This record gives sequence, structure tokens and C-alpha cells, in this order.
Amino acid sequence: MNFHNVEFLISAASPKQFPPQNLPEIAFAGKSNVGKSSVINRILQRKNLARVGEKPGKTIHVNYFTIDEKCYFVDLPGYGYAKVSQAEKDRWSRLMEDYFAAQRIDLGVFIVDARHAPTKNDITMAQWFMQSGCPFVVVANKLDKLKKSEIEPNMQKIRGDLELPEDCPVIPFSAEKGIGRDELVRIILSAAEVQ
Repeated sequence: MNFHNVEFLISAASPKQFPPQNLPEIAFAGKSNVGKSSVINRILQRKNLARVGEKPGKTIHVNYFTIDEKCYFVDLPGYGYAKVSQAEKDRWSRLMEDYFAAQRIDLGVFIVDARHAPTKNDITMAQWFMQSGCPFVVVANKLDKLKKSEIEPNMQKIRGDLELPEDCPVIPFSAEKGIGRDELVRIILSAAEVQ
């Protein structure tokens, strides 16, 4: 799959705007300030395909990208830090629930902060993935900000707090340095069943 052949497809504000389910969907989720856009850009080896915002909470719809006409990358709205109204947060929540309920996800890429214990919202998101039954991988981003001695204990804490099943990978990742990219790409290609 050619990760350079990327096209923005649609920014869906409601389920009726989701595109036809004719390609595998790789869905990216995480809190507003976790570096979700940076992870997507690192995978695609692009600087700013997914918008990296100065202020968290730039992704307010379900954004679809086609990758080499072989799969969708789906950038889900971030949660937690964005300074928006409660009504807007409720709208995001409904949109996310609708997206998960539609059972469109072939692989979830759930991004957490490698430096910190998962938040309540992170735990809720992990439960959504587990309840939906779709395979998912946890990407512990911002690894470059940790000391070597902190990595393993932090990965264990993330796995434990999120109550992850044993077969769910936790990938130490740095969007900044590219650490973990190859492993994540292998998992994505396997889920999309394309080479």
C-alpha cells in the first residue's frame, strides 16, 4: 500500500455523511492533546495532512482519508481538553457513539500519552473499543519524553489501568522520532489485508 497516495474524502458531521462501507476502516482515537494528528502524519510520512493544532480539539467531525484507494484512515474527534461548550462536547459524544454503533471499524488505533496514567476518558474509550468487538492497538505516544527506565513501568500501568486483553498490543511510540512506526504500519497493513 502506498502511504503517499492519500486523499482527504469527507468531514462527516453525522452518520448519514459516512461514506459507503466498501473499504477497510482504520479508526484513530485519543484525547485532544495526545498527538493524534502527529501520529497519523508520522504513519503517512507527511508533515501536515492531518491538522496539527496549536489548541487541542481541532478535529470536530469524523474525518475520512482514503489511502491508496485501499483503505480509509478515520480521524475521530479528540476528547477531554478542548475548550468548547458542553453542547458541543455532547454532540461529539453522540457522533462517536453513532460511529462505534455502526460497526465499521476494522482496526482501532487508540492513542494515549506514554508519560501519564490513562484518564477516565481514556478508560471509557478503551471500553468502547472492547465492547464494539473490533480489534484495536494502543499507541503510547510521546515516548521521546520518557527516560529509558520509565518506559516499561509506564507501559504496564497503561495496560493495567485500561484493563486490556492480553492480545491487544501496546506500542511505545514517538510521532516526533518515528519510534514504533514500523510495528504500527505492519498491524495496519495486516488489518487492511493489503500489501
